[in-house]
Order: sequence, then structure tokens, then C-alpha cells
Amino acid sequence: MAFRIVGVAGFGLMGSGIVEVCARAGYDVVVREVSDDLLARGLDRLERSLGRGVERGKLSAPDREAARKRVRGTTRIEELARCDLVIEAIVELMDAKKAFYAELDRVCPPTTVFASNTSSLSITEMASVTRRPERFVGMHFFNPVPVMKPVELVRGFLTSEETLAAARAFCETLGKTVVVCKDSPGFIVNLLLVPYLLDAVRALEMGVATREDIDTAVQLGLNHPMGPLTLLDFVGIDTTYYIAEAMYQEFKDTRYAAPPLMRKMVLAGHHGRKTGRGFYEYPEGRR
Repeated sequence: MAFRIVGVAGFGLMGSGIVEVCARAGYDVVVREVSDDLLARGLDRLERSLGRGVERGKLSAPDREAARKRVRGTTRIEELARCDLVIEAIVELMDAKKAFYAELDRVCPPTTVFASNTSSLSITEMASVTRRPERFVGMHFFNPVPVMKPVELVRGFLTSEETLAAARAFCETLGKTVVVCKDSPGFIVNLLLVPYLLDAVRALEMGVATREDIDTAVQLGLNHPMGPLTLLDFVGIDTTYYIAEAMYQEFKDTRYAAPPLMRKMVLAGHHGRKTGRGFYEYPEGRR
């Protein structure tokens, strides 16, 4: 089971990173978005990221051009039919993912492997709407994808050993370090990370300290690269909220119940860096 052409569904923050690492590793990539506007934004994000790679000496100018030429954008899901592997990176909502996979399953041949970049949702449930549960796997990259090394490979209830082995080999060609886990909400990282992030929001709600002091205390006291509220803005407050809600529904554990402040921020459109405002403000993408 070898992959030559990789499809990516969703060209947002995570999708563009996945497209970049695949193209830089030599794969031909077909990336699909639902509108021309979103496709243009994704292509612009990809161009800027490749440009930063050249500026920082991580990528040569010829390699940048070669990687860019390997990427083709489309708004038609039918264009994913020629891919050996399709990695989905759309919104972190189960209903949306299942609707997408039901349609994708009708388009792609039985040999195509499906992989979800979900950070918390059930791989087995997504696979249940397809006719290929044995060729369905979780492939959770971390943001920013071109920089972060780990990939969580998630074995669904019916994921075959062949699919898991092929997915591992593929991720390793991208220069990633693979960890394998079972299909449990939050997998490894978010199972441990989400309660910590939610507790930071609760501390802010309770008036324990200012946002700056909470972040500074954790950053310096625990030697973290950034504080929890800055991290929430970076990951996306809406994304973390959806992850927490899914985990709470599964576990019914109050550690995973999102604080009211997060829900209000999501409803207000204060999602962090990607919208220019979260716990901090980001004029032109900077705090």
C-alpha cells in the first residue's frame, strides 16, 4: 500500500500545513475547499509559509518552487477520486465530518485510504458512514504542521494492520515522529492538555490573576514555550471548545466541561489569532 497522490480536504490553518509538508516531501497534492475564496486564502497562506521557510534558510528557492508546483487546488470533491490517500482537515464537528466522508466514499475507489486530522473525535464513528472502515485511520498533526514533529496515529475499531503500517510509513516520509493510540476521545495529547487549558480559563473567570500574569507564571514557572491563554489563541478558542464539548459528552467528566467564558467568546467570533481577537488582540496577526 503506497501513496503517490495525496488529497487534503480543508485548506485552513491545519490543512495548509499538511499540504505544505506533503508537497515538500515530494508528493503531488490535490487540496479541496468548498469555495474559491477559501481556496485563494489557503493558497496565499501556503505561499507565505513557503516564503518564510526560504527566509529562515529551511528551504531553498528552487525547492520552494518545486513544492508549490506539486499543489493543485479545487472546489470539486470529485477531484479527490484520483488520490491514494485523502487527509481530512475540516471543521471539528462530527456531523460535518460524517457528511463529508459519506460523500467522499461515493467518489473515491475502494482502494483509497481515508485519514482524519481530528484531534479528539471518534475515528470509528466517522468510518461507520463509509464502506471502507478497515482503510480508515486517524492522522492527527500538530500546529504548526511544518514545525511540529509528532503525529498521533489513531487505530479505529476496524482499522487494518496494513492501513496502520502504510500510514506510519507515510508520516515518516514527512519527517514526523509517530505515536499510535486507540480510538479514545482526545487521544494522548488532548486527553491531558484540554483540562489544563480549561482550568486556565476558569482561573481568569474567577479573577485569580490577569491574563498576562497567568501566562507569565506558567511560561516561566513550568518552562512552557507559551502560557495557556496564548496557546488557546494560537490553537483556536473555537477548536478547543468543540474538542472539550466532544470529550465531555463522551466522559461526562466536569474537567472537560468548557467554561461559560469560552462559549461566549466562540459565539462572539473571538477565536484567537485567526480572527484577530481572542484572549489577546492580534492586529495583522501579531499580539
